[in-house]
Amino acid sequence: MSFNNLGLPNALLKEIASEGYAKPYPIQEQAIPAILNGKDVLGIAKTGSGKTASYVLPILIKLQHKAAPKNRHIQALILVPTRELASQVFETFKLFSSALPTPIKSLAVFGGASINPQMIQMQGARVLIATPGRLIELKESNAMNLSEVEIIVLDEADKMLNLGFRDEMDKILSYLPSKRQNLLFSATLSKEIQGINRLLLNDPIEIKIENSEGSIELIDQTAYLILDEQKGPLLRYLLKTEALKQVLIFTSSVYKADQVAEKLTKNGFSAQAIHSKKSQRARNVALADFKSGKLNVLIATDLLSRGVDIDHLPVVINYELPRSPKDFIHRIGRTGRAESRGLAITFITKEELHHFKVIQKKMGKWIQLTFTDELDLRGF
Repeated sequence: MSFNNLGLPNALLKEIASEGYAKPYPIQEQAIPAILNGKDVLGIAKTGSGKTASYVLPILIKLQHKAAPKNRHIQALILVPTRELASQVFETFKLFSSALPTPIKSLAVFGGASINPQMIQMQGARVLIATPGRLIELKESNAMNLSEVEIIVLDEADKMLNLGFRDEMDKILSYLPSKRQNLLFSATLSKEIQGINRLLLNDPIEIKIENSEGSIELIDQTAYLILDEQKGPLLRYLLKTEALKQVLIFTSSVYKADQVAEKLTKNGFSAQAIHSKKSQRARNVALADFKSGKLNVLIATDLLSRGVDIDHLPVVINYELPRSPKDFIHRIGRTGRAESRGLAITFITKEELHHFKVIQKKMGKWIQLTFTDELDLRGF
């Protein structure tokens, strides 16, 4: 199937072609027609499977055929768990909206940034992408009106519920009209998702793309058994000897992310950390520089990993193991996307061997350990 079969206007088809997309992802093939037909949708598909465009495109088409509402009256509301994902979704709306004969204004709002500019920018916005806490703040400040919301999207709903947004969700739903189109997208179908599905969705079209973690088949994985104090030298050894470019490194804490970035910078590598303690502007700049190739190495914590979406990211390194096997799969899923192969490297200490076995069992894939005894890490 091609995008031409999905009922998209020529303006959007031209923009899609200019972005280099030859054919729709499976989630897009099924979700776009269902959304255009006004159906509620429950979409389950792995991260990096094209979920964002599967709702952005039909929302823009539907709003294009509707009259603009009163000022500050929102027509489409997209709820996301993190500010990075909010920015990413906003960029997708902005990209495709700009191709329309009459662009539709969208706005991303989130905490960690001044609320006053967001209140001012609400002027003329028809699509609002928001984290739950900041949305409630703005609503209670009468910055916008949600009584005319026609479409609500919960993106990364599994993550939202895991982060404990349920109380905020209940409050937000009370702001909305009962008659609306509901779209729920998630990487997994957990008990929490099934619960909110019954609460939120009305006779939904359920779309489940099988093998939700299938993207790991495009990922070449290797793991190094190493002493904790050798992780830094091994990292610098690999970056230099393997000439790795555009490398995303995961740590388990803000402290370690900063420490790794500082050490790499001192050794002449182009590296920055991105985490919740950084200002929003610093995070945006670092992410933009990394995506454009100006920055070679980005060190991130799990909390921010969902905002790092790059179709052809070549390398992910687990400097430290995450607590959850799901987080491990999510981390390495940043690479091996858009039908391109990727490389995931994991550092393991002797104390972590049991936990790593649990991760591999959950992943359904066993990774051969490389011993570092024969590597000469002196000088790194």
